Amino acid sequence: MSVAGEPSFRESVDLMFNRAVALMDLGPGLEQKIRVCNSTYTVRFGVRLRGKIETFTGYRSVHSEHMEPVKGGIRYALSVNQDEVEALAALMTYKCALVETPFGGSKGGLCIDPRAWDVDELEQITRRFAYELIKRDLINPAQNVPAPDMGTGEREMAWIADQYARMNTTDINAKACVTGKPPHAGGIQGRVEATGRGVQYALRAFFRHPEDAARAGLSGDLDGKRVIVQGLGNVGYHAAKFLSEEDGAKITAIIERDGALHDEAGLDVEAVRQWIVRHGSIKGYPAASFTENGGALLEAPCDILIPAAMEGVINLSNAGRIRAPLIVEAANGPVTFGADEILRRKGCIIIPDMYANAGGVTVSYFEWVKNLSHIRFGRMQRRAEEARHLLLVNELERLSSDQGLGWTMSPGFKEQYLRGAGELELVRSGLDDTMRGAYQAMREVWHGRQDVQDLRVAAYIVSISRVAATYQSKGL
Repeated sequence: MSVAGEPSFRESVDLMFNRAVALMDLGPGLEQKIRVCNSTYTVRFGVRLRGKIETFTGYRSVHSEHMEPVKGGIRYALSVNQDEVEALAALMTYKCALVETPFGGSKGGLCIDPRAWDVDELEQITRRFAYELIKRDLINPAQNVPAPDMGTGEREMAWIADQYARMNTTDINAKACVTGKPPHAGGIQGRVEATGRGVQYALRAFFRHPEDAARAGLSGDLDGKRVIVQGLGNVGYHAAKFLSEEDGAKITAIIERDGALHDEAGLDVEAVRQWIVRHGSIKGYPAASFTENGGALLEAPCDILIPAAMEGVINLSNAGRIRAPLIVEAANGPVTFGADEILRRKGCIIIPDMYANAGGVTVSYFEWVKNLSHIRFGRMQRRAEEARHLLLVNELERLSSDQGLGWTMSPGFKEQYLRGAGELELVRSGLDDTMRGAYQAMREVWHGRQDVQDLRVAAYIVSISRVAATYQSKGL
C-alpha cells in the first residue's frame, strides 16, 4: 500500500536500519556490508497452459550469507516485485539473527495470482519456477532453503521438494531443501500453526513483565484483552484462535479484504474461519455486525491490534487515528516508517515484525534439523521418559498406601505427567523457549539503554550486533 510522501517498504526497512546503526559503533564499511542485498536473481520462464505459452516473472533474493544456508519464504502475489523481495530478504537476515537460527536472509516471490489457476496448472508453474532456482543452487539444503509465505503453503513446498529430489537423485538430504512441507512428506508437526503460535508466545513474553505492559497502559495478562486482527489467513487465524481459546482474549473485530466483522462480546474465530472456507468471504456471516469499510476498524478502540496480512496497512494516512495502545506486527512491515514515528510519539508500543512473526522461521529451523538428522523428534526418548515417570508415580502411590497417608493425585494429573513429549510438544516447547530468549535480549537493550526508546530499535540492535559479530569472526 503506497501513500503519497511516504517511503516504500524497502526504504522503510533501510530507514529503520539507519535508526539502529546510528546508536551502534560498527567498524568502517561494516554497516554498508550488512545493509546491502548480496544478490537478486530474476527469472522469466514460460509454461504452456490453456493452449498457449504463459510467461511468469519470479525472484530469489539473498540479503546476507554471513551464515548458510540462507532462509526465506516464497510468496505468490501480483504485487511481488524486486524491491519488496529484497526488503523481505533483509528482514529475514535480522529475524534469523534475533531468534538465533543459524541462517542468512533470503526471500523469493512469483508475480502471479494463485487463485487464477487450477491446481494442476499451479503445480506446473511451481515446478518450473523451482527448476529455474534449483539449477542455480538457489534452492539447496546447504545453501538456500525456502519456506511458505503469502499465497503458498504445504502443497507448494511438497512440489518444490519433489522437484529438487528429481533433479538431485543421490542427495540424501534432499528433503531439507525446503521447509513447511506436509508432515507426511518430511515436514514437522506444528509448522502450519508456527507463525501464529509465535505471535501468541510473543504476547505472553511481553505480558510476563508488568512494567512493559504498563508502558502500553495495560495491566494483568491476556485474559479479557480486546484484540482486533487484520487478516484471517494462516497467521492471523492461528494467532486469534490461540489467544481466544487458550489465553481468554476477546477477538472483537476481524478485518478481511472484503470488509470486517465486529462484536464487542468477542467473535468465534473458528466459526468465522469455517464461514470463509465455505463462502470465500466474510460477507453474510450471521453472528456479528459487518462493515464494508474494513480499514476503519483498524482505528477502533481495543487493547491489542494485530495486523497479520500485508505490509503498509498502517501508514501516514491512518496512523494518527489508531487507538490501540499495543500493536503486534504479525505480518512483515505492516507499519510504515512514517506511521512508526507517529505511533511512537503517541506512546503506542509496537512489538516488531522481526520478532513477532519469527515463529515460522524458528519451526522451519526445527524441520530442517529433523530432515538432516533423518529422525522424528521424540522418537527415541518418549517412551523412556514415560517409563521413568511411571516409576516415580508408582513409588509415590506405594508409599502413600504403605504409610496410610491417604494421598490422592488430582484428576488428570497422572495421565498428563506420564505422557512423554512427542514431536508437537517438543516443537512448541522449542518455539516458546526461542521467543522468550529473543524477547529478553530485546528487553535488555530497551530497558538498559537510555538512547533506545522502543522495541523495534532494540530488535535491530540485537540482530545487527549478532550479524556483525559473525562477519568479524570471518575476518571481515
